Amino acid sequence: MKLFDFDGTLVDSNGVWVEVDNTFLARRGLEPTREYSETVGHSIFPIAAQFTKDYYGLAEAPEAIMAEWTELGRAAYARQVPLKPGAGEYLARCRAAGERLVLFTACVPEFCRAAMERLGLTGYFERVIFVQELGVEKRDPRAFSLALEELGEEAAGCTLYEDSPGVCRTAKAAGLTVVGVHDPFYAHYEDEMRSFCDRYIQSFTELL
Repeated sequence: MKLFDFDGTLVDSNGVWVEVDNTFLARRGLEPTREYSETVGHSIFPIAAQFTKDYYGLAEAPEAIMAEWTELGRAAYARQVPLKPGAGEYLARCRAAGERLVLFTACVPEFCRAAMERLGLTGYFERVIFVQELGVEKRDPRAFSLALEELGEEAAGCTLYEDSPGVCRTAKAAGLTVVGVHDPFYAHYEDEMRSFCDRYIQSFTELL
C-alpha cells in the first residue's frame, strides 16, 4: 500500500500557508520566526492555533485564529493550488497497476476535498485519512499506528511519500518505507532527509 501526503507532496501548497501565516501575523504587527513556521507547518489546526496563541501571547481564542486562517486559505485551494510535476501521472500509473493508494494528510478537510475535485484526484484513493480525525499530530508515532490499524495494514507493507522531515523520520521509525519528496519549504533539510529516507526525489517525474 502507498500512502501519500497532500500539502507539499502532491500539491504545491506550502507557500499558501506561508502567505496565510504572514498575513495573519502582519495584521497584528508580528513577524514569523523559523521556530514558529516549522512548528505550525505540519501541525493540525487546533494544535497550531493554540501554539500561535501561546507563542505570540494573543488575546484571540484558538477557534477565532482557525476561523481567520480558514478564510485566508479557502480560495487558494478552491482555485489556485497546482499539482506538483509528475504527481498526477504517477498516481495514474500506480492506480493502473492495481496498487492500493491512500491519502494521509493534515490538510483542512474542506480545502483538501475542494482541491482534489478540481485536480481530478478523487478517484485515485481508496481512503482519505485526515489526521485531525485521529486526534494527534502527524509527527506523533501514534498517527501511523492508528492509521495502519484503520487500514488493516502492517507498516512493513506500506510506503509513505512525504515532504516533511519530521513526519518522514516518524514514519521511518514506525517501520514504513519512506520516500522523501522535495519541497522548497523544507529545502534546507534535504541532506538530513537523504540520510534516513529510503529514497529522496526532487519530483515525481523521477518515478515515471
